[in-house]
Amino acid sequence: MLSYSLLVLAAFVAGVVNAIAGGGAFITFPALVFAGVPPVAANASSTVALFPGQATSALAYRRDILGISEFGLPSFIGLSLAGGLVGAVLLLYTPNAVFADLVPWLMLFATVVFAVGNFAPKGVAARMRLSGPAVLVVQFIISIYGGYFGGGIGFLMLAALTLFGMTNIHAMNGLKILLATLMNGAAVAAFIVAGAVYWPQTIPMALASVLGGWVGVHGARRINQKFLKLIVVGIASAMTVWFFWRQS
Repeated sequence: MLSYSLLVLAAFVAGVVNAIAGGGAFITFPALVFAGVPPVAANASSTVALFPGQATSALAYRRDILGISEFGLPSFIGLSLAGGLVGAVLLLYTPNAVFADLVPWLMLFATVVFAVGNFAPKGVAARMRLSGPAVLVVQFIISIYGGYFGGGIGFLMLAALTLFGMTNIHAMNGLKILLATLMNGAAVAAFIVAGAVYWPQTIPMALASVLGGWVGVHGARRINQKFLKLIVVGIASAMTVWFFWRQS
């Protein structure tokens, strides 16, 4: 019962974190491993458990998403679905170890890019801008990573959207959650078909993530945009340090 209680709590917190900034998989994945689920199955189960919460958050952000005018959504949606499926298949046939070694560096890169894009002088950020085709390529790569491991995809997408020129944190959050939901949806289908999900642990976590996602969205809307961006940088920095420490 203690193990299940910790998993439910982890899923609720992860749902809140995903709705605000992303990175919920860094909470649920270690919790499942701690509960005795093998790493690959823990990764798959974590993705499935967080999926309903992400969908709930994406629905709550629908007005912000529909208000995006910087680009059309169909290309982002298609690439996210395709990349998520590719990443999921890679996970099912490739050990986690090699890609897990890259996680701290990906987190460090995403944190620096997001911080520079939002808080550096405009002249510095302008030199790092991504063009339309470039941001699509980056999104496809992030989607593959999202289907494979998932941790930190929110930070990476926020960083890419920042470099593309978006500044509305609520629209960015909504789009990030929608795209994460889509890429994880493709991964969820692959994991279920492959029988890689530990359902007794996953089902109660999924219910908790829905509640966490709802709470997170409504909490995020009450926070000043600049303060919310500082929270994103703080969470990302803490996770980056933890993963580097874990590898040392």
